[in-house]
Amino acid sequence: MSKEKKKVNTSLRLDKKTLKALKLIAVEKETSVQAIIEKLILDYLKKMKEENK
Repeated sequence: MSKEKKKVNTSLRLDKKTLKALKLIAVEKETSVQAIIEKLILDYLKKMKEENK
């Protein structure tokens, strides 16, 4: 069994220009839009947890 946490699908609506910019950055950084968004969300959750201590 994999140690990686199971992922679930969700949908997200973004402005066309925003998505295009994210895709370009993902290509430049050799990553995915999904990975960028997940990191941003995790960083945000961590920040909120710290602020609520």
